[in-house]
Amino acid sequence: MSIVIDSDITLLIQKLHISDMKMREQYASMSLEEIVEKEAEAGNQDAVKFAQEIFNSPRMLVKIFQLADPQNKLEFLKNMSSDQLREFLPLMEEEDLNQGLYFFDLNKLMDMLQDIPPEQLVQTVFQLFSPEQIMAYLPEEQLDKFLESPDIDKTQIMKNLQLIPQEYLAQMYEAVSGEDSDKISSKELLEKIGNLNPHQFQDALRAMQPVAKQKLVMDIANAHQDLYEKFDADAYTNMMKAHKFQPEIVKAMEVIEEDEKIKMLEQLPKDLLAIVITQMDAKVFADQLLKDHPDLIAQAMLK
Repeated sequence: MSIVIDSDITLLIQKLHISDMKMREQYASMSLEEIVEKEAEAGNQDAVKFAQEIFNSPRMLVKIFQLADPQNKLEFLKNMSSDQLREFLPLMEEEDLNQGLYFFDLNKLMDMLQDIPPEQLVQTVFQLFSPEQIMAYLPEEQLDKFLESPDIDKTQIMKNLQLIPQEYLAQMYEAVSGEDSDKISSKELLEKIGNLNPHQFQDALRAMQPVAKQKLVMDIANAHQDLYEKFDADAYTNMMKAHKFQPEIVKAMEVIEEDEKIKMLEQLPKDLLAIVITQMDAKVFADQLLKDHPDLIAQAMLK
């Protein structure tokens, strides 16, 4: 295992007060560690201080190994296990975590979205679609399932049926009663529908024209936004997959909680996960190296 990083020799010369000539004639082929060791043996107290500083100062580590460069971070990361890489994710800025989601293809994103808490999935969906679009894209069986849910009581349904045009109410009632309702007023139709037995009432709702059923469900759900969580997760992901592209979906996923994004990124292959981590703040990265990976710093100094 080796780490090959272009360390900042100019900074080393300044810190140790070594002349350019001495660097060329004595130290040209030596590693960073060897130069510091030789200078310390020669009584250069700056070298002693530098050796202590590099293992205690994140800022010095950033400078000497030029960790602002993602490629230099990657040289360290390539020598870590997947578990070690995952330890960096909670330390990253959320914006950098968001960028990492672009490494997943559309199918994988859909699989992962089905596993997040329902309220976060709904928040993501609302970044992509209006309530009207959601209703239009949901399969009718999802609308029926919603209206039949024990969480939706008959009172809610009847209240919102008052907003449905009369022709749709007539069609509902005729579908289950077989009676001609041309001469029945909206008020009378609502009374008759409300007096249907539970089985007939559900049949009448299922018989509604799609446009009326969509409006009914939307009006009920809009009054209690958490009811949007009653639709199946795959109904939402199928909607996204059919109508949106991967970049749009990743952008919408910014509303997902950070811990859920971390769970997603942990599923990346090791090489891609390392690339995501290279985008993190250089000082924070150096802090983590000093804390958990001093052995890798020592290896880098052997170059």
